[in-house]
Amino acid sequence: MVTLHQFRCFLATVEHGSFTAAATALGYAQPSISEQVRLLEQHLDAALFRRVGRGLVPTEEARALVPHAAAALAAVDEAGRAVASVRRVLTGTVRFGLFRTSRFYLGAELVGDVLDRHPDVRVELVGQNSAEVRALLRKGDLEAALIALPVEDEGLAVNPVMRDELVYLSTDPDRLRRPVTPADLAAAPLVLPDISWRDADTTRRQLALSVQTAGLSLRPRVEVEDTETALDVAAAGYADTITWRAVLHRLGDRMPATLGWVPLRPRLYETFAIVHRPDAQLSAASRVVVDLAAARMRALDTAARAVPSRRLPRSPVR
Repeated sequence: MVTLHQFRCFLATVEHGSFTAAATALGYAQPSISEQVRLLEQHLDAALFRRVGRGLVPTEEARALVPHAAAALAAVDEAGRAVASVRRVLTGTVRFGLFRTSRFYLGAELVGDVLDRHPDVRVELVGQNSAEVRALLRKGDLEAALIALPVEDEGLAVNPVMRDELVYLSTDPDRLRRPVTPADLAAAPLVLPDISWRDADTTRRQLALSVQTAGLSLRPRVEVEDTETALDVAAAGYADTITWRAVLHRLGDRMPATLGWVPLRPRLYETFAIVHRPDAQLSAASRVVVDLAAARMRALDTAARAVPSRRLPRSPVR
């Protein structure tokens, strides 16, 4: 998994032109800097520097990465600034809505962000699917939430915080030779999550619409509730699946080697937003949660874009 520390070491090396100078600037040992850059190169499967004389020159890949790495670090700094001004002790209970797969986006890290700063706040993360969370917001059971767009209810204030690309995963390298078309999706043996929300889930609706535009229909071989089970079934070779690049990023080295992935054609994206009722005055504690969640999602948006757009399976098909 790409880390902020790797981005920090990478940017220092770009700025100072050598591992030694970067180590001096950051206050680390030179081998530590070079190792972090090596790990970043390994994850991205790209050389980021070439040696010229006694210095290092960024490659084209490195120059393309610079603005994204800088934005990720800036987003984390933004999270700190968002709460730096909150000096009083916050109390009470915050009910914040999330979809099931949000554990790959926020989850425990958001709870930690809140409790590290405000240990007297009680945190409740509520929801299984964006459709359910929207209903809870309309009823007033939640102050704010992170959901997938679109929002068909004009009575909600919407703040988009991340755009994540969907990718196709398989253990069969023959199905990963090129981007996957709607016709390919219709013919594929798929395992899809969110069976209880199959008619309302935004991802499944996007996939179904894409296939319908080709005059076909989407008929999964297997349907399950959670993304983890779908990935396990796919990794075992029983079906292919669809997931998000942010999930690949968060799994990192824990991503099964049996699974490779390619983009869809046309590419499909999920946009995530923090929403709340515009007539509701957010409590101070809820405002902190909203700001921290937004900062983390924006940082993850940058990190997920660094995930390679395709990878072939590293072991034989079952």
